[in-house]
Amino acid sequence: MPRSHLPTRVLIIDDDEDDFLITTDYIKAIEGNNFLIEWCPQYNEALQRISRKEYDIYFVDYRLGAKTGLDLLKAAIAMQCEQPIVLLTGKGNPKVDKEAMEVGAFDYLIKSELNAEKLERCIRYSLERAASLKALKANERKYRNVFEKSKDAIFILDEALRFKDINLATSELLNYTREEMLQRNLYELIPLENIRQKIVADLREFGEVVDLEVPLNDSLNEKKICILSMAIQEDEGQGGRYIQGIVHDITNIRKAEKVTLQAEKLAATGRLVRTLAHEVRNPLSNIQMSVEQLENLPLQDDDKIFLDIIKRNSKRINALITELLNSSRPAEMIYRSVALQSVLQHVLQDAHDRIPLKQIRTSFQFPEQACIITGDEEKLRIALLNVLINATEAVGEQGRVDVFLSAKPEQYRVEISDNGQGISPENLSRLFEPYFTSKRNGMGLGLASTLNILQAHHCMVDVKSQVNEGTTFSISFPRLKD
Repeated sequence: MPRSHLPTRVLIIDDDEDDFLITTDYIKAIEGNNFLIEWCPQYNEALQRISRKEYDIYFVDYRLGAKTGLDLLKAAIAMQCEQPIVLLTGKGNPKVDKEAMEVGAFDYLIKSELNAEKLERCIRYSLERAASLKALKANERKYRNVFEKSKDAIFILDEALRFKDINLATSELLNYTREEMLQRNLYELIPLENIRQKIVADLREFGEVVDLEVPLNDSLNEKKICILSMAIQEDEGQGGRYIQGIVHDITNIRKAEKVTLQAEKLAATGRLVRTLAHEVRNPLSNIQMSVEQLENLPLQDDDKIFLDIIKRNSKRINALITELLNSSRPAEMIYRSVALQSVLQHVLQDAHDRIPLKQIRTSFQFPEQACIITGDEEKLRIALLNVLINATEAVGEQGRVDVFLSAKPEQYRVEISDNGQGISPENLSRLFEPYFTSKRNGMGLGLASTLNILQAHHCMVDVKSQVNEGTTFSISFPRLKD
């Protein structure tokens, strides 16, 4: 049955029965009377009835024995009472009036001034206001739930870009507690000055920032690539302004794009190598067949020397083509369960002669619990040894190399760091390209082969480097499901 067709349930809380009867008569005299009125003379019983939420409106006398109507009002508000409470008093008292309204009373009436008209208006306004407040609270709960449950980071900033409110996703993205975030400024999380300046300029000129790609540093100083949108809002209640924003984490998308691009480069290079090998081997085969024919003919000593040169260099070209073809083919893997600690220990043994020879300081940190993956141990040793040797070559004499293995909830991470000369940004972007090398006599196949092996193990590879400060290779291996 719709609520509009039901009687309005009224509870009068008053320890004086005569006052209850007078107030009841006034309410019953209201035109179109549709009220169900009950009386409660005791404080504790009144609280119990309020907690059951059985009434639409409460009239509370200020005097309730040892307690007051204000005490009852405060207790009811503490119990999340959403129904309107009207305070009644024998004499007007501005101080009590003000305190009652501040605590949460819907109205304050003097008994000697009561009449049917005044009570009708009080009941009507109070019920309408209570309905509006209830709807507002319902909307606030709904949007607060959206705010808190969103998978994207949502936050509120003041005009100085200090965090005023955040949802759980913001805390999880940046690895800060809520309390820590509320002590921070958005600028502190953005490492690039040009990005900070663009945010300021866009807010000043347009009042918003739309889909700006920004790097954000979390509490562990790890960079997250995010899409940031913000807009300035007028705070009608406080008379100022605030900024609401949303951040979408695209770090994994960017990493996946990088891996895909690297795989496409390797595939394109492989196609080019196979084409060149085919085109070179055809005339090379003719040269080798001609050499074999010439060897059966009587030749002068000088001719034999030139023929040996042709034969030797033909074999060298053929071997080089074979090496190029092997580097461009996907590595054939024999997958078994293997502990990363065992792989790294073998890698360190393989590099043992090189490390003391150059007086390189090293540190190793492995978790006690075995980090088990599915992989080809021999191929992984080759790949990680390439990275470790590059680190030892980068540091020079008396440098430092650190090998760190950690267990994360979804992955195991191997980090190989050095304090060497670092890699320039332009070279860093081409690091895994086949045949690209900064070494004088290098072929540029070591890291390309390493990436080929790691991608076959579904690894994510990230390289951070600062010129003259050092380089860190981070290799993430997916964990086996239990």
